[in-house]
Amino acid sequence: MTIAVFLGSLLIAMAIGMPISFALLVSGVALMWQLDLFDAQILAQNLIGGADSFPLLAVPFFMLAGEIMNVGGLSRRIVDLALALVGHVRGGLGYVTIMAGCLLSALSGSAVADAAALTALLLPMMVSAGHEKARSGGLIAATGIIGPVIPPSIGLVIFGVAANVSISKLFLAAIVPGLLIGGALWVTWAWLVRHEKIDPPPRKSAREIVTAARSAGWALMLPVIILVGLRMGVFTPTEAAVVAAVYALFVATVIYRELSFADLYKVFVSAAKTSAVVMFLIAAAMVSAWLITVADLPSKVVALLEPFMGNKILLMIAIMVLVMAVGTAMDMTPTILILTPVLMPVVKAAGIDPVYFGVMFIINNSIGLITPPVGVVLNVVAGVGRMRMDDVTRGVLPFMAAEFAVMFLMVLFPPLVTVPARWFGG
Repeated sequence: MTIAVFLGSLLIAMAIGMPISFALLVSGVALMWQLDLFDAQILAQNLIGGADSFPLLAVPFFMLAGEIMNVGGLSRRIVDLALALVGHVRGGLGYVTIMAGCLLSALSGSAVADAAALTALLLPMMVSAGHEKARSGGLIAATGIIGPVIPPSIGLVIFGVAANVSISKLFLAAIVPGLLIGGALWVTWAWLVRHEKIDPPPRKSAREIVTAARSAGWALMLPVIILVGLRMGVFTPTEAAVVAAVYALFVATVIYRELSFADLYKVFVSAAKTSAVVMFLIAAAMVSAWLITVADLPSKVVALLEPFMGNKILLMIAIMVLVMAVGTAMDMTPTILILTPVLMPVVKAAGIDPVYFGVMFIINNSIGLITPPVGVVLNVVAGVGRMRMDDVTRGVLPFMAAEFAVMFLMVLFPPLVTVPARWFGG
């Protein structure tokens, strides 16, 4: 009955068009009434306490860093470097998209920001070169979702806070899985364009490649600083977010000089608005998370999944299928916040490594950003690229299938994640 009250109130609130953050509050109040615990003071305390978290400071700072990178020329220089390196091969612009997407993922940690930047910079080039617009848009959308996987990742930060798992370990464990997803997209694109007769751009000279690398060098230093700093214990993920924002601001204003002080106000306002939406969503979800714990919903979910508890792989497959289904109808952040307090007790009871589960959970939620009908990243690509949603959806299907295949490969063979995680984590 408790599960029915929680899910029913949440789904009804969402169905009538209520924003997800307010829908979470409604479901929390419904649970309070059902448990005979309603108290406005408790509601307010949990709402405030949900956002009062030092690790969550990483979210607004990483968002600010992403805004600065897109406006300040860092993203464009990354794309120029990828174009200089692989733009001349058959289907080269697709490989440029994948390479640039992986590099941008190590800068911003946001799928929406990466997809918007790649669409604006590369979609017109791919279409003018002769590539089908739907397929090009689909590749860009599929590449954009690497953003929440390769660190720094806002999704991993939110999961780490919600699950009480080391964010540094999550960051280091997600590097290789993110690159494997990029490799799957590379192979899929090569298969799809093998018969295309499109003349690629001319090969760049060695001098042009060196020039592009030198120009992008300042941008490429950012992920190096963050990962080395985390690996060596120089700073925490929250401090890394501040370093990223300050470094990006310095490079954009002093080195590249593409971000004027007049534009700076708009950048800060845009980052603040986005951060406010996410932080309120997190705060509202923490109310539901507290009530989920009080109502002992995790034990009920454990009972439902009892047939799978004896086999870790079967349990992970069941959880991944559940998250896939939820991801078709819900955005990434609320999915993380709603399911994490429910699933973590199941994961711990089954003896699954929480860091491994966290990486797989975020990968699944990231792919959910391109699964219709919601598909936030699909909407971004369609909007920026002035395409129909149906066309982007049709174009993304083969790439989405490749990403799901890689995800389930890592479910069947956990060492693909755990071994590199131990190596990076020392």
